[in-house]
Amino acid sequence: MAVQVGDKAPDFSLPAHTGETVSFSDFIGKKSVVLYFYPKDDTPGCTKESCAFRDRYEQFQQAGAEVLGVSSDSVESHQNFSAKYNLPFTLLSDRGQKLRKLYGVPSTLAILPGRVTYVIDKQGIVRHIFNSMMNFNAHVEESLKTLGEIESATV
Repeated sequence: MAVQVGDKAPDFSLPAHTGETVSFSDFIGKKSVVLYFYPKDDTPGCTKESCAFRDRYEQFQQAGAEVLGVSSDSVESHQNFSAKYNLPFTLLSDRGQKLRKLYGVPSTLAILPGRVTYVIDKQGIVRHIFNSMMNFNAHVEESLKTLGEIESATV
């Protein structure tokens, strides 16, 4: 079963490019989370998407959210990718694609890992899901729009 809007987001712990293990539960009650799954480090589309998140990262921080990027690349690959493009957020290594499967992220053409972004509020509830392989900037725009709606609803 794929995760749907309104569901409680599944907990996870994965190794990060920083060498730490990051657990989703660490954010509950503290920050919203923008969890974006992408196919592969240092490929044209994934670089555009990650750099779009980088370029707007301050807005995510101002909205009380943390950005987490997820692919099946190794921690070392994430370290290189993050350093090359000065990515200010955490990249998580999902070797074996267990988290991707847990969230039900679809593949494209049955071979390419999908590009899906989940916006999860402070209570751990999935508030928005955006799925697009080619519209890289829309992942950022949709996420910021949803975070604004969450913020407006709690004021």
